[in-house]
Amino acid sequence: MDNIISLPTDLQSVIGAERIDFSVISKRNQPLKKSLVPIAFGTIWTAFTCIFVFAFLGPLFKGEDATFKVNGVPTTVSWDNFQPMLVPALFIGTFVLVGIGILTWGIYSILQKGGYFVGTANRLIRYRKGNITSYNWEQFSGNMEINNKNGDISMQLRTGKMVSNRNSPDIFVPDTVYISGAMDILDIEKICRKRIKENNPM
Repeated sequence: MDNIISLPTDLQSVIGAERIDFSVISKRNQPLKKSLVPIAFGTIWTAFTCIFVFAFLGPLFKGEDATFKVNGVPTTVSWDNFQPMLVPALFIGTFVLVGIGILTWGIYSILQKGGYFVGTANRLIRYRKGNITSYNWEQFSGNMEINNKNGDISMQLRTGKMVSNRNSPDIFVPDTVYISGAMDILDIEKICRKRIKENNPM
């Protein structure tokens, strides 16, 4: 690769005399599809819970009294006599806030920038918001996923965590490094795969 970009001064200091294989700017912090999942889920969750909001509180919004049963007894609620509805309203409102929170997180994740990525013979360096993370090539397992259309590459690390499943054995979920929305992603993949293979501890 010939498109070595201009790098922040403190990142250049960390790289030092190491030869740069590639340097790119990741437009997003993670692939677009990982952000769309919480957006879709949050939208569906919020819409579903809002049905209950309007079912219980709809008449109140229209200036009318709402009637529902408490322990089998019909109860009339108004803005002046809202206490019987307080607990159900708080319960439903909590679910609405959860949906809004998930939706907000999905939108926020789309807007997050990925920062700089620099590959050298020894490591992959990430610079984002003044923070620098360095990954030696032997830390990567070699498992990658590429989306050339979106300029995405996902590279799994050997580290991770065990995730419990109720009806099946625990599974290992590896940590993943994302370079998303970058130029020349196929060239980056070739360089990364070469360096990982050269530094494979096995």
